[in-house]
Amino acid sequence: MKQDEYLRRVLEGETVRAGSEMHQAMHEASQEAIRICMEINNAYHTPDELRSLMAKLTGRPVPDGFALFPPFNSDGGRNIFLGEGVFINSGCKFQDQGGIYLGDRCLIGHNVVLATLNHDMDPSRRGDLHPAPIRIGHDVWIGSNATVLPGVTIGDGAMVAAGAVVTKDVPPTTIVGGVPAKPIRDRYVTEGHF
Repeated sequence: MKQDEYLRRVLEGETVRAGSEMHQAMHEASQEAIRICMEINNAYHTPDELRSLMAKLTGRPVPDGFALFPPFNSDGGRNIFLGEGVFINSGCKFQDQGGIYLGDRCLIGHNVVLATLNHDMDPSRRGDLHPAPIRIGHDVWIGSNATVLPGVTIGDGAMVAAGAVVTKDVPPTTIVGGVPAKPIRDRYVTEGHF
């Protein structure tokens, strides 16, 4: 299976059956991502060099203002979609096979995990993978050590507290925290914007 077909099918949410041709294509994508991430992580690179390596990883130009503090890990790379002015802090892990969309000016804290795949619940099918995209809106801040699970959408201007595990969608301008993450308050009401 060609990588373009694989990427399209997984972004459409098609289950990746263990041992299938699609599963093999997933492994091939992972090996290329591992190679590029090793290049990112094992030597000093200028900000321009890091943008170039990220463009190689994603397969498309990186928008203006992108910044990355390594180390960084991705299991596919091609299904990461970056807005302008995105900052990714050190130690982040992007399981992006199912699609990760970062809006403009997102701030991703240290050691954040964005996971877009779930294993099948049936033990006899546990090797099957179910992709679901993570969509993060504009001006979102995700705190250190937070985990965002498959299929979650985080609205514009929202904040995720450090250490939170986000299992459900987060409305715009909402601050969430805890395990599982729950709304704490509306950011704009707290800051006196309304």
